[in-house]
Order: sequence, then structure tokens, then C-alpha cells
Amino acid sequence: MASKFSFLVGFGAGYVLGARSGRERYEQIVEKAQQVWRDPRVQEKAGQAQQVVQEKAGQAGHAVKEKVASSSNGDRSSSDADTSSTTAGTSSAAGTPSAGTKGGKLP
Repeated sequence: MASKFSFLVGFGAGYVLGARSGRERYEQIVEKAQQVWRDPRVQEKAGQAQQVVQEKAGQAGHAVKEKVASSSNGDRSSSDADTSSTTAGTSSAAGTPSAGTKGGKLP
């Protein structure tokens, strides 16, 4: 109960202080954030991050296609070997617990 009261007091204080700052301070913060975003260094890093994400997504998609293809061809030996070290107690089908876990939870 005390933590709920503390949260409400903190929220109220933040609201009052924020309201006193007013629209002018909000506009200053927004303008500064936009300046940072438009900085060429930030844009370069954002572009690099986007490329990394696209590459990783492509690799993951390729791996999934290979797994699906090997599963539908009946080639379970390589598929089972690939997932045995990474599943840590879950079946690879839908993340359901395997027989070796306690109550479906990992140790």
C-alpha cells in the first residue's frame, strides 16, 4: 500500500513539474531530438543498424527454409543434430516443453 502511495505522489509531482515547464520546453526538447536525428553521424549509424538487421533476418529466413525443406524431405538426422544443442529442453516445433523439463519450465 505504501508503494502505491509513493508512486501516486511521485506521479503527481512529475505531472505538476512537467506542466510548469509548459509547451515551450516541450518544443525545445522536440527540436533538439530532431537535430540529433538529422545529424549525418546518427543517420549513418541508423543505416548500418538497418543493414545488420536485414542481413540477420535474411540469414534466419534462409535457415528456416532449410529446416522446413529438410523436414519435408524426411531428412531428420541433420535437423535433429542441429536443434539438440540449441533447444535446451524445448521441442523445436512450437517451443513446447520436452519430457526432460520439470513442469514445462527450464532449470
